[in-house]
Amino acid sequence: MRRARWGTIALWGAAVAGGIHGLFSLYWAVGGRWLLDTVGAWAVDLTERAQVLVVLLLLLVAAVKAAAAVIPLAVEAGRMPGRRRWRAVEWAGVALLVGYGGLTTIVAALVLLGAIEPDGGYDRASMIGHALLWDPLFLVWGVLLGIGLALTRDRAIPAGDGRDGDRPAGRAAGIQLRSD
Repeated sequence: MRRARWGTIALWGAAVAGGIHGLFSLYWAVGGRWLLDTVGAWAVDLTERAQVLVVLLLLLVAAVKAAAAVIPLAVEAGRMPGRRRWRAVEWAGVALLVGYGGLTTIVAALVLLGAIEPDGGYDRASMIGHALLWDPLFLVWGVLLGIGLALTRDRAIPAGDGRDGDRPAGRAAGIQLRSD
């Protein structure tokens, strides 16, 4: 299988991971509570106290996560202008997702293992959620996005598209990898 094909598969995997994050934010925004305690007791308390504000915030978070999940696919398919700029933003997303997801997964795991003892204790359900679910999912999202970006970087780019001159060639145009 060609390198670019593996890259596209990785981008789809990243989109699934990001989509899961976004769907849970949407689910909580519309009143769902399953697994909310794994985010933290503060999240449960906040949703009970400031309902309208929390709904609006969670809808915004869901929209941002959904956009971050699908934009790399749209860019790679040639559906969005500004490929180079979007890929720079996507690489920044990789750094954020891998850095945050990796660090918080490790810290939460160390807390659960007793290697770190927070002053005042900790919320066990939240710590489990961060060590085993939400933060590793951020990490997987970032790793797959990084792999996808790395493996699709050599796509042929036509001279100009009338918008900003850096749109990738689409399937209809016959995607070709550079040989240099």
